[in-house]
Parts: sequence; C-alpha cells; structure tokens
Amino acid sequence: MLRPGGADLTIAGGIREFGRATPDVIAVRDGDRAITYAALDERSSRVACGLLALGLSRGDRVALLCGNRLEYPEIAAGIAKAGLVLVPVNPRLTPPEVDFILGHSGARVLLVDGEHESDLVGATIRIGPAYEKWLVNSSFEDPWIPVGERDPFCIAYTAGTTGDPKGVLISHRSRCLTFYATALEWGLGPGRRTIAVAPMYHGAGFAFAYAAVYCGATVSMLRTFRPDHLLDMIARDRAQSVFLVPTHAQLIKAAVERVPELPSLDTLYFNAAALPKVLKEWVFEAFPGAGVHELYGSTEAGVITDLRPPDARRKAGSVGHPWFATQVRVVDADQNEVGPGRPGELYSRSPYLMNGYHDNPEATAACTTEDGFLTSGDIVIRDEEGFISIVDRVKDVIITGGVNVYPRDVEEVLLAHPSVTECAVVGEPDDRWGERVVAYLVSRGPVEADVLEAYLRERLAGFKVPKQYRTVAALPRNAAGKILKRELRSTP
Repeated sequence: MLRPGGADLTIAGGIREFGRATPDVIAVRDGDRAITYAALDERSSRVACGLLALGLSRGDRVALLCGNRLEYPEIAAGIAKAGLVLVPVNPRLTPPEVDFILGHSGARVLLVDGEHESDLVGATIRIGPAYEKWLVNSSFEDPWIPVGERDPFCIAYTAGTTGDPKGVLISHRSRCLTFYATALEWGLGPGRRTIAVAPMYHGAGFAFAYAAVYCGATVSMLRTFRPDHLLDMIARDRAQSVFLVPTHAQLIKAAVERVPELPSLDTLYFNAAALPKVLKEWVFEAFPGAGVHELYGSTEAGVITDLRPPDARRKAGSVGHPWFATQVRVVDADQNEVGPGRPGELYSRSPYLMNGYHDNPEATAACTTEDGFLTSGDIVIRDEEGFISIVDRVKDVIITGGVNVYPRDVEEVLLAHPSVTECAVVGEPDDRWGERVVAYLVSRGPVEADVLEAYLRERLAGFKVPKQYRTVAALPRNAAGKILKRELRSTP
C-alpha cells in the first residue's frame, strides 16, 4: 500500500530509509551516548506523535532552543514526520530576542534545553528527564502526515544585524537536495563519519550535520568548541569529513603548537566567511592529508559556489565555481551583466533557494528578481576562468572622498602582518571625506599605529590605508562565525 506523501522529498526521508536499511549502524554520537538508525527512526516517530497529541496540525510551528546534542536530529525529523515546521532558536539569545522569534513565527510549542519561559507558546517541553518521559508515553508508530516537498521544513531566523531578524522559509526540497549534493561533494554517505562543529540552530550547521543522518553516515556532536576537544574527537571517532568556519581554524592555530596526525581526515570544508590567504596556507600545512574546499552561500540561497581541492592553492582568495544546479549573474547597479575582472553584485538561481521571508513580502521582493534569481548582497569579481571572488558586502563598501574602498582588500594585507591575528575594516562617518577607513584589530601584542601604517602604505594605495586603528579583545560574531560589522560601527 502506498504511503500518503511518500513520493515527496522530506527531511525525515533519510532517517526512515536508513532506519530500515542499516538499523544497527550508529547515527549520532554525543559524548558517551550513541543512537542507532533504528532508534533514531523510532524516537523521531515518538516526537511526531507526541506533538500531534498536543493538538498541533499540519503546518504549525515548533520552536527548538538548544545547542548541539544527540536529540537535535530526532526532534527535527519528528517535527517533519508530523508535518510541522521547525523554528530553530539560538540558545545564546536574550529572552526578548527569543520571544521575538517565538511571536513572529507563531510557534505553538517550545522544546528547550534550559530554563527559558515564554507566555507566547502553548506548551514547553524540557529536554532531559521530562522529555524522555514524554517520549515513552508517545506512540512509536510513524504518523506519515503528508508533506509537500516545497512546503517549508523550517523558519530560520537571520542574525538581525540591520533590524529585527527575518524568518527565512526553507523547503524540504531545498534541504534534501542540499543533503544529496553534500554527500556527493564531501562524502557524507553510508560508512562515513563527521562531526557537528558549527551550531545546528544555524542554517549551515544544520545542513552539514543533518546531511550525515539523512544520507546514512554517522555524526558526532561537539557541544562546545575547544580546539583540543575537536582534534581529540576527530581522532577518537575517526572522522573523515569536517565542516569548519575560518574562526575555528584561527582558534586551532592559536591554541595548538602542532596539529597531530589525523589519518582518517580526508576532507575539510569551510564556509561563513572567506578564508584569508595566510590562514588558508596554514590549514594546508596543518592538515596535509585533507582536501580543502572553500564554499560560499547564505541562509537564503544555500550553497552557491565551491572552490575544490585541485584549485585550492592556485585560486586562493576565490570561492570557486557555481555549485551543482546553480546559475549565477554578476551585475552592475543597473542590473546589466559585467564582464570578467569587473566588480558586480552576485545573484544566484538554484533549487536550494528559500521560499521567501516569513510574513515579509517586501523584504522578499527586495532581494529577488521576476525570473527567480536572488541576491545576498555581495559584490564579487569573476575571472576569465569563471572563478568567483567575494569582494565585499554591498553595505560594507566604504566610499571615502568619492572613491570605493573594499574592506577585504585592506583586511587581507593586515592579516599578513605577523602581529595581527584577526581584523575587520569598516567605514565610519567623516566630515571631510564622507567616510573614513577604520581598522579593528585582534593582535598578539602591542602594535604601533605608525608601524602598521608604514607596512600598509608599501602594499596599498594611500586612500585605502585606515585613518584609525582600534585594538579589541575579540571581534563580534554571529552564530555562523560572521563578523558583525554593524556592531563595530556603533562602538564609541
């Protein structure tokens, strides 16, 4: 007998399949806990039935506020099996920020690892003993609620650096195709092992960790990032493919004198921000057995490009070619396509694009075109071979004295200075020039501004050299590891 909705792609599909194909294979590890595919399939069905028993109906939203832990994949799959929509919430947000997301999304239930309270949801289920009791009292039968593959599986909220967060509607089809492409590109299939390093409440962290259980691999949960813990886990669990952001590599470099040999590791892939060339060269040396991919994308667009290992050194500074089934345009301010070597705004079209912003048609219209392309607001240059390099965010370009300064040009040179470990360059108001170039630095020790200026003037045009240097203990970042330049601009 045919199951209703069984022909459509849903994010519960892989767990259903491998719960039968490889029931005894470990799907998820979390410290001394582990769960097989059979158990993951059953427990996710119990989550689904438990939620439906609360009176929820197809399309209702369920918020999940927790970090990386064993329960995350089963809850996500259970929400999908029930035909509901996941609303992942960053546990580091303040109560007012959490309540905005709960209210804007219309979440009716909150599953939480912690003590958050809210009057905006009808029920709160705490992950722990109460959650386990709730599962035991729920049916283990898969409810098989019909779900259209173009229906949203989640509403992922952006960081909200330019106002209230926007809820990105991501379809089952979008993510399932991402999972399959990930398995093809980075080897996340049966018999493979990976680690959930980036937080699963963020789009990329979820996509690359959940891809493992969707495609029959094993994922180990890293609850808190510490360089030594990550390296120990790679060795212990014999991880083969690991997703990192540049900040992770920077922290490993600062904390570990020498990275130990990791014979199982064959693939590293980076996202969130461009790998500075100096740091990328260190990655090559520290992980000599791993092919290094550098990819580019966004919550709204999914993965857009990938720089693959054969070109990783030759095209350092690039993010590669368009990913599977992806078209790109590079256009000027009048939407005319620009040629090789000229900067322009990047638009992409692919099956990974969002459905739009939840309850925000104006914002959706502002970033999409009538023929289905979407921009994430980045300026890029495409070379004669089609390799794409990110120049900067449209909103981050500094106009000083009528001349454009792309912060990344300055940042790359600053990062090559031996005293600078991290940096961010922003534009700040200036009565004479309109904007002045200001550099925020994380350094290994005291750095004299005149020394830095002399260093930069040998390597950059004078108008690009910062007018001010400000040393900070750390740069503000969002959950994806991206630097929040808006917060720097507001620093007194």
